[in-house]
Amino acid sequence: MRDKWKNRGAFILASIGSAVGLGNAWRFPGLCAKYGGGAFLFAYLICMVALGIPLLMMETAIGRKAKGGAPKALRTVNKKAEPIGWASVANAFVILTYYAVVFAWCIMMCLLAYKFATSYSTPETASNLWMDSIGATFKTSFLGDGGNIKILLFICVIIAWGFIYGCIRNGASQVGKVVKYTVFLPIIMLLILAVKGFINNPYLGEALSQLFVPKWSEFGDVELWVNAMGQSFYSLSIMMAIMYAYGSYLKDDSNIAVDSIIIAFSDLAISVLSGIVLFTTMYQTGQTVGDMSASGIATAFIIYPTAIVNLTSIGVFNAIFGFVFYFMLCTLAIDSAFSILEGIATSVSDKFKTPKRKTTLIIAIIAAFISIVYITGAGVGYVDIVDNWTNQYTLIIIGLLETILIGWFFKPKKVLKEINKNTNKFKMPRWWFETSVKFLAPLALSFLLVWQIVILIKNGFRYDTSYNLAAEIIAGWLVTILVFASGFFINLYMKKSKRGIELSKIEKDDPSWDELDELENNNQPEENQNNLENIIEN
Repeated sequence: MRDKWKNRGAFILASIGSAVGLGNAWRFPGLCAKYGGGAFLFAYLICMVALGIPLLMMETAIGRKAKGGAPKALRTVNKKAEPIGWASVANAFVILTYYAVVFAWCIMMCLLAYKFATSYSTPETASNLWMDSIGATFKTSFLGDGGNIKILLFICVIIAWGFIYGCIRNGASQVGKVVKYTVFLPIIMLLILAVKGFINNPYLGEALSQLFVPKWSEFGDVELWVNAMGQSFYSLSIMMAIMYAYGSYLKDDSNIAVDSIIIAFSDLAISVLSGIVLFTTMYQTGQTVGDMSASGIATAFIIYPTAIVNLTSIGVFNAIFGFVFYFMLCTLAIDSAFSILEGIATSVSDKFKTPKRKTTLIIAIIAAFISIVYITGAGVGYVDIVDNWTNQYTLIIIGLLETILIGWFFKPKKVLKEINKNTNKFKMPRWWFETSVKFLAPLALSFLLVWQIVILIKNGFRYDTSYNLAAEIIAGWLVTILVFASGFFINLYMKKSKRGIELSKIEKDDPSWDELDELENNNQPEENQNNLENIIEN
């Protein structure tokens, strides 16, 4: 039997936990600081409503209909579309390998927070704590210091992977229990940090004004809309195989339309709360938007520590504040990390009929070994390269292919029917859904892709010339090619291996979307209904 969410709340909390990640805590506030505060907030809201919510509903509904991860779900829509699903799974796997290391950085900073009261208690030394502790060279050469691995960071990576696997080792039922704590903990931490930012803050009005009052001149900046669109896609966990998997665990009577709205606006609310925390804290210590960075890593690990040690004249209090901040980042990171692993494991288990728990463990072990690259002295450089390619190119192409598939090679109204299946108070309007999936999302993603390609061409097909060319080719171009070739390799295995041929025979019995509709519409005896469930789940 396939895993099921224990109740509606478990699905909503798990989805919020997946959507609310480190990007909410540092990328969103950083972009607000860069693009006129309220101007970016308003642009993001428009993009979330016009693009993010419809695609969130789309992926969740297709996952529920097919009762499978991304490859199986897209194969149910069109048998030739499975490689798109495998590309999203492969890309998610690549993201997971370095996201776990970022999680480990947060754990490490929790453990080292006491230093904000001792040797790293000045702005200059505080800004170096993270770099010194991981031995970052900001290069991609493994020679000399580039090949060093700090023992503490290595231990933190092991701890991070232990938490990631431990949270989902028993599937959806385990996730449902975990998210009751991991979703609410960061909210509590953020509220504590926000309250501190309000107390005795002579620059409170200026901080909130910079965050919420739009600078209307910024609306003419194309980069503002590019980043708002990108954030709306990245922040809701779409195009990463996650929501197909989470949707596949939903019961048939779940209300996807309403739940998706709850998830999206919860994600927005936590992003805004994170912005309040960052802005009030920075301004409280005499810093301004000019001192912030759109780079999440720079904001969290280099810039923010300088604010932490300037909060008060009491070192111990600053250290406690630092611990709370990085513990909050840990709780944000873990939900996103294990949801990525869940999306990957679900897809692989569906395809190869392997035990889910064993599949999850094997994938986690393989990803953990690859993570070692990112904890070397050269690791930050590789994180930067891989993060750029997976998010700025691969993810965009996957989303573009998904929306073209559903919008132009399938009938969006069929997906919309699935979305509105169990809702009366609120139904997703056809004009909203179809306009987004068929026109707005493909156009927006095409624009984002062209924008990134133009930048790449201007830079001589390089991301950053300070990195070795070989590193950029391997961690950028080659990884991207392998992600899109993953479906080809899977297909080759299914055709050439004995096990693959056996699985292909079983797979032929999987019903298509139209066949599922036909079976559901027929008023069949209970025995036939049970057979239908067995066909879908197996």
